[in-house]
Parts: sequence; C-alpha cells; structure tokens
Amino acid sequence: MPAVTVDNVLVLPRIPTPDPATSVERPVRSVTTAPSGFEGEGFPVRRAFAGVALTDLDPFIHMDQMGEVDYAPGEPRGTDWHPHRGFETVTYIIDGVFQHQDSHGGGGVIANGATQWMTAGSGILHIETPPEELVISGGLFHGVQLWVNLPSKDKMASPRYQNLEADQVTLLASDDGGALVRLIAGGLDGHSGPGATSTPITIAHATLSAGARLSLPWRSDFNALAFVLDGAGTVGRDHSPIERGQLVLFGRGDAMTLTAHPTRTLDVLLLGGRPIGEPVAAYGPFVMNTRAEIQQAFEDFNAGRFGQIPANGLRPYRR
Repeated sequence: MPAVTVDNVLVLPRIPTPDPATSVERPVRSVTTAPSGFEGEGFPVRRAFAGVALTDLDPFIHMDQMGEVDYAPGEPRGTDWHPHRGFETVTYIIDGVFQHQDSHGGGGVIANGATQWMTAGSGILHIETPPEELVISGGLFHGVQLWVNLPSKDKMASPRYQNLEADQVTLLASDDGGALVRLIAGGLDGHSGPGATSTPITIAHATLSAGARLSLPWRSDFNALAFVLDGAGTVGRDHSPIERGQLVLFGRGDAMTLTAHPTRTLDVLLLGGRPIGEPVAAYGPFVMNTRAEIQQAFEDFNAGRFGQIPANGLRPYRR
C-alpha cells in the first residue's frame, strides 16, 4: 500500500523483517574506505568505489559522494561542459541545489531530495553547476553521483532524462519504524521506486535512528552494496563496524542487515543490480565495451557529433 495520512500522521508501508528460517543473510565480503579528492572545478568528493573490482560492482561503474560541505560565500563549485557516452549518470541531491543543461536541449534544477537520471547513450555534452545565488551566499551541499553501465545494445541509444522530484520517491519504513527508506529506483519487497532502469537495479537511501536495526529482503540475483553517507553502526551477521565514507560489499544471499550505533544515526545508500556481464572499456567520461569504441567516442566528440554547447548556454558562475 502507498503512504497514507491518518490523523495528520504519515503512515508508511512497512518492510517486514526477513524470516531467518527461510532467508539467507548476506555475509560481508569487504569494507573499504573511500579516499577524498576533487572533481570538476574543485568540489570535494569521496570516491566510493575505489579499490573494488568492476566485476563486483557490475552494473555500477563509479560513484562520488559530493560533500557534505557547508560552503562559505563564493566557495561553491560545479563542473563545466563535458561529454558522456555509453552509460547513465544518476545525480541525487540530498541537500542544496545544482542546475544543469545539455547539448540536446535539456536542463533544469536538482534540489533537496531530487534526482536527475541522465541516459547519455550515444553521446551528450552536459554541465552541472551551483546557481549564482548559492555561489554568492554559500550554504550546505551534499549529494551523490552514480554511474550505471548500459548493456552493449543500449550504449548508442538516444540520450534522455528522468527528473525525479523528492515527493515522487517511494517512502517505506522498517518493521519496527526505526528506519526510513527512500526507494529511488527498482523494487524492494514488492514496492517500486519512480526511476525507470535499463537493467534490473535497486537504489535506495536509508536513514536509521540511533540503535535501530534494518533488515531487508534483497534479490538473490543482485549484487549488494551499502555506502555510509553519514553516521556509524554495524552490518551483517558478524556485526562488522562501519562509519561515514565506507563501502560495504556483501556476498551471496537474499537478505541483509544494518544496525545504527546506539547513540548515532546511520545514513546509507543501498545499491544492487543484476550484473550485465559484458566487457568494460572505460576512459574518462566514456564507458564502452572495447578500446576501439572508446577511440570512436573521442573521434565523434572531436567532430561535434555529441551536439554543440548552446550559444547562451549555462556557465559556472564565478564571483
């Protein structure tokens, strides 16, 4: 059932705790810590997938946690115009505002819980940058950009967008009500997120209150990843400790469990998908199947086949 309001209280559908007699808890295969760096014009990121093999990530390619940072006036940064081909970018803005524009006529604003899902496909030029008012005033900025691979048959598809506003996300609660789950795309225990995916995947953002436990059913044909956006807790049957900036790679099974620290909340991004199982050739903003296709992407980009930057196109605002 969808969320309903009863006596001015929002009542969310519950995710029942998997039955240990009939489910297999996923073990923790590894916990890695994301190194910090800078992207675009210099905004701080954590490289969430650093040190993890592409075969374990499939169908995901790359993910950056952008911020969390409280910018002083004049500090906010974004990216200038850049190309993409062969995959999808999923930009989820938790706090703050980004504006974007592309060479195919698209554009808009992503803010406070919204997601921009861009299928680059055959090629697109794109810019993401904070608006002038945020650069001038400064303020809180926190988000995630995830790269999702496309199967070979879809790599040269026409570019397209999905703009998923915060109020479109499917809201769920843990069995005991101690965790809120925002389902952005894919399915979870019979519920569906608003994002349309090219291959079967699930993307969800879960927030656990201090001491809360979240046990989730998870498709056995999916891989399973959890990235800690903030807070601390434990994960898996062995109660492996996790904290902000760490990525959990789970082993095989059909359920997984996270528990928040007794005195701290736990904020995690949950990812999983059915592996595509194709060769990956990636270089910069191009993700293809062969080196020859990467070379062709460079040739097409240099020849202007990704489109042109509009004459009055968006530019990073600099004070």
